[in-house]
Amino acid sequence: MTPGARAAAAIAILDRHGATGAPADLVAGGHFRNNRYIGAKDRAAIAAMVYGVLRVRAQLDWWIEREGRLDPDPRRRVMTWLALCEGWTADKIAHAFDGDRFRPAPLDEAEARFAGRLKTRTLEHPLQPPAVQLNMPDWIMPALEESLGPAAARELAALGAPAALDLRVNVLKADRTAALAALAGAGITGAPTRWSPWGIRVEGRPPLSATAVFRDGLVEVQDEGSQLAAALADVAPGQRVCDFCAGAGGKTLALAAVMGNKGHVDACDTEPKRIAGATKRLRRAGVFNVTLHTLKSERDPWVKHHAGRYDRVLIDAPCTGTGTWRRNPDARWTLTADDVTELVALQRRILDSASRLVRPGGRMIYVTCSLLADENERQVEGFLAANDGFTVVPADAVWAATVGGAAAPGVSRYARLSPASAGTDGFFVAILERAPAAGTA
Repeated sequence: MTPGARAAAAIAILDRHGATGAPADLVAGGHFRNNRYIGAKDRAAIAAMVYGVLRVRAQLDWWIEREGRLDPDPRRRVMTWLALCEGWTADKIAHAFDGDRFRPAPLDEAEARFAGRLKTRTLEHPLQPPAVQLNMPDWIMPALEESLGPAAARELAALGAPAALDLRVNVLKADRTAALAALAGAGITGAPTRWSPWGIRVEGRPPLSATAVFRDGLVEVQDEGSQLAAALADVAPGQRVCDFCAGAGGKTLALAAVMGNKGHVDACDTEPKRIAGATKRLRRAGVFNVTLHTLKSERDPWVKHHAGRYDRVLIDAPCTGTGTWRRNPDARWTLTADDVTELVALQRRILDSASRLVRPGGRMIYVTCSLLADENERQVEGFLAANDGFTVVPADAVWAATVGGAAAPGVSRYARLSPASAGTDGFFVAILERAPAAGTA
């Protein structure tokens, strides 16, 4: 493909993403399936352009409005990204945007003038407001700054960098040494993660799904922070465990592996397609102590029927996903204030309902991939104020017993992991223990 054709494809994907609000990776995947002539190298270049634009969209828009007096749109964002991030000259942009087959329409007069003005510019500028410099929506900045405190600028800047590819070793089939050797045999370079005892951080973006080490279930893709959240559930063989918001089963797999297929895990979700998608992953991993359940809502009658039965209840709650914006940069531009309000209310309902499942002396582990205090500490403190039968088990104590070694920064009463401090996605974990039954200790 010509450079212009790649730019046209990136514009088409960004247009579709903006029009539908669908995740950018799904839109890109659909575009590539519908245009199978696009080769692997071109797909990689187009994806890099799409995600490059999404990561620095606020800065691109600032330049489009300041120097071009133009309305930002995917076409102009791609133009600006090529100029400021790829070093394209105005002539090179005009040559690529010439309206020829598969290439974008020619620049109009205003766009041509704007491209010329970008010649001596860089992406950063001292007059850019903090939200622009950090590529964050204006409306969420106060909440993020309040939640993150003095480290806010450093933490938010870390969300602008691409995330590493982490794998979790399936201890039902291999240990980390064996998995690293198998990956090396497939030409994939990796190293042990800093914190997770099961983690491997891989160099680059290799075609993992095409390898025997993946197909045979020795490893699963899972961010190190997510692995640590599963570790802090502190499950053991023979226990009865509920993964209440299981989704596609990432943490379910981790829990079942630690349990050695002994005991039982009930994995629940309200999205039939997501929970059905876990079936193939469970089979590949060699897991057979999991039962999948599709619930109608967080207050499905199933919950009442299973009240008080579980040693551990993991709640990987629906959330804003602000902690995952390194790997999902498009999500920051689709999230709204109303979404936050609705999610906080849903989390409250989920905590209230799922807490019924915990047996006396059992634990509920509340997890989000959010950086917002309203979804994290405040959510938990609100639950505790209304439920005096639960108390906090300090996360650093559980870390010592499960992960081992010195706890990551941000792990004390609760575990708060983040890209800048721990090198993981942003995760919050609270461990809440139900009081033992009267007469027991």
